[in-house]
Amino acid sequence: MKEKELEKEKTEKAVSEEKETKEAAASEKENKETSEKEEKASEKKKDLKDEKIDELNDKLKRSMAEFDNYRKRTDKEKSAMYEIGAKDVIEKILPIVDNFERGLNSIPEDAKGSAFADGMEKIYKQFVKTLDDMGVKPIEAVGKPFDPNFHNAVMHVEDENLGENVVAAELQKGYTYKESIVRHSMVQVAN
Repeated sequence: MKEKELEKEKTEKAVSEEKETKEAAASEKENKETSEKEEKASEKKKDLKDEKIDELNDKLKRSMAEFDNYRKRTDKEKSAMYEIGAKDVIEKILPIVDNFERGLNSIPEDAKGSAFADGMEKIYKQFVKTLDDMGVKPIEAVGKPFDPNFHNAVMHVEDENLGENVVAAELQKGYTYKESIVRHSMVQVAN
């Protein structure tokens, strides 16, 4: 009987151990499933966070690029406004240069060496140098082929010494300011 009881105890112990092992395995399986679910949930949260971070980074980059484009555009507009303003001022100054030239050309030969004539000549040269330093250049016309982009033909003359469509005389000087025309040269064209 003792043997039967011992055997029964062993069997019960084995069954109980087996139950415990099964319960431990089930508990472990349950823990694994729970941790897997938690990992998936945390991955989803991470994915959502990463997506949001990427989205915000993209918006930031676009905003920075847009601001950079705005800054460049306003710089160009400021530069263009400055050039337009400078061009307007130069257009108003050019008649004064023309009058200086006419005045200097009308000085009689006997008065050309006088202090007044020398002073006027020096003022004129200073004026022209200042315009040149600002980027205002006279347009070369006489002896050059007629170009409607630079010259305004107001007269036509027959001259055998000059070729076809060559500028024979300049009636009024033309000027450029930084590669743009301020005033066209008023010219007489041959043939």
